[in-house]
Amino acid sequence: MRSHQLALGGVGRYFCGNENGRWQPVTTPWGQPSDQILTGELGGLRIAFLPRHGRGHVHSPSSVPYRANIDALKRIGCTDLLAVSAVGSLREDLTPGQFVLVDQLIDRTFARDKSFFGQGMVAHLGFAHPTCARLGGLVTRAAEAAGIHVHQGATYLAMEGPQFSTLAESRLYRSWGTDLIGMTAMPEAKLAREAELCYASLAMVTDYDCWHPDHDAVDVAAVIAVLAANADKARAVIAALPATLTTPQAAPLTAAGGTRLPCPCGCDRALDTALVTAPSKRDPAVLAKLDAVAGRLL
Repeated sequence: MRSHQLALGGVGRYFCGNENGRWQPVTTPWGQPSDQILTGELGGLRIAFLPRHGRGHVHSPSSVPYRANIDALKRIGCTDLLAVSAVGSLREDLTPGQFVLVDQLIDRTFARDKSFFGQGMVAHLGFAHPTCARLGGLVTRAAEAAGIHVHQGATYLAMEGPQFSTLAESRLYRSWGTDLIGMTAMPEAKLAREAELCYASLAMVTDYDCWHPDHDAVDVAAVIAVLAANADKARAVIAALPATLTTPQAAPLTAAGGTRLPCPCGCDRALDTALVTAPSKRDPAVLAKLDAVAGRLL
């Protein structure tokens, strides 16, 4: 089995750096990723960091090349993806500065490419549980080791943006029972599942969107201020992950020497029953583009 290679996706202020790091260009059949990928080691764990919006924040949530990003991470050997993101809270008790482990997603985006598959190679994947419970549990354990509380379980609504919500939208989403609102988790999570990557989403609450009568409507300055104030906590969680992934408590998830065992959630075998196009009808050009994403089966 492959060894762990942890991928981190998010804004750069969350990243804690790595040992022997270097920026590595990666070419994909889906276009250029958001940026080069910073690869190296952290606490003995191979690690890669891809700034979702690019260094200097050059991509809006709608223009992020999600397919190229996921393909690039899979192409260089990543097995697990921790997505760190800023979100608005739709609940009174989830206050700015708190961390939340997301376990459910609602996709309200409409201007993004959402699948590696389509005409010439069709696939239908199960997505009832869009995040990996195994990886999420390890992230929680790392946070506890760093002395940081993480709220367990939340539904994240992904909106298109780049504008923030109207008041009517914010109230509507609250009436649906959603907990968080953001702009980047979809189609990122869908594509990670298609690429058979274990995916966990760690969200930092930066604001109350615009529904809360006692708080001003969200603005960029307020979001950045909360991010800056809590960046050290996010870095502490990431710094604690390597030890968490390789401790005896991770067994039977990790064998001797840090070898990665199959994910009990089935994330790394998501395509086993998903491919529906008959082999004789599969488009060779499409298959060539899927060499990294689905090469295990194709």
